[in-house]
Amino acid sequence: MNRTKTVTPVLPTAGRAGSPQPRRRLPGADHAWASRLLNDRNALLLGLILLAGFVMSLLSPYFLRVDNLLAMTQYGAVLGLLALGQTLVILGGGGGIDLSVGSTMSLSGVVFGLTAVSLGLDPWIAVLVAVVAGVLLGAVNGLLVTVVGVPPLIATLGTLYLYASAALVLAGGVDINGFDRSGFAQLGQSAIAGIPTQVLLILLPAYGVLAFVMHRSRFGREVYQVGSNQLAASLTGVRVARVRTSLYCISGGLAGLASVVMASWLLNAKPTAGTGMELQAITIAVLGGTAITGGVGRVSGTFLALTLVVVLNSGLQLAGVSNTWQIGLLGAVLIASILLQHLLGRARR
Repeated sequence: MNRTKTVTPVLPTAGRAGSPQPRRRLPGADHAWASRLLNDRNALLLGLILLAGFVMSLLSPYFLRVDNLLAMTQYGAVLGLLALGQTLVILGGGGGIDLSVGSTMSLSGVVFGLTAVSLGLDPWIAVLVAVVAGVLLGAVNGLLVTVVGVPPLIATLGTLYLYASAALVLAGGVDINGFDRSGFAQLGQSAIAGIPTQVLLILLPAYGVLAFVMHRSRFGREVYQVGSNQLAASLTGVRVARVRTSLYCISGGLAGLASVVMASWLLNAKPTAGTGMELQAITIAVLGGTAITGGVGRVSGTFLALTLVVVLNSGLQLAGVSNTWQIGLLGAVLIASILLQHLLGRARR
């Protein structure tokens, strides 16, 4: 009787048993890091910031001067607060957008000025009044959208004109001065360790707190749920109307805070201080990766987009480029970044 002997094949090894095996290099592995860099919106924005800073330093020898960098961050603190509020409103979905943030800032600034000058209250108490005024103005937007059912674009377009007109009427069409006391100017005109005070004590804490809230709290999770799928969020017990109204209130409060920062920086309350800034805020939010349909975006992306926009604006102004070209370049950067992300998304699919 013949027996069949089974022979087990022995695979070749690179060395003795237990020695590490050599890794295979996958096709295209050399370019994996570049793909990850382009697919990460924050990494892409960081690269654009470095490139823009290098180009602007070539266009103007004054770009990297300390006084210019300080002026950049002072302006960026105001715009950054508006963009942060805009980001939250858009994240909430439902076509959410706040076209009134600029007018809310103007009207809150006028309220601050009248409280500190006409009523004679301490400027720091007037700060609280201005922020509360901003929250109330934002609540009006939220109620119009969630309770009355007015589309966000129409509701905030209407309040844009309403708040802007109210600011001009209350201020009598002139700037409000006379609140340079109690050390109020230190908020907008001083620096701590070389960093402007409004950046160190207002802007960075605002971004840090809201980044924590959006990614580590129940409210933040609800915002992303509502923005991604309103129906599914409501079925899980999320109060959609309350969440969205809260986002408009936060946006209004940040606009009120921005008006205080601006007033401390310029030492006057302008009834037109926020004119046109709402479009810049929307641009920064979208450029930072916030999906206009809601549910997608990060506060860190908005911060990097803010830095990019401030670098471009400051550098082009120093280079003598007209405002018309500045606006055009900003639009081109926005469109190019969105197209790049769209093309990379299609390539991955």
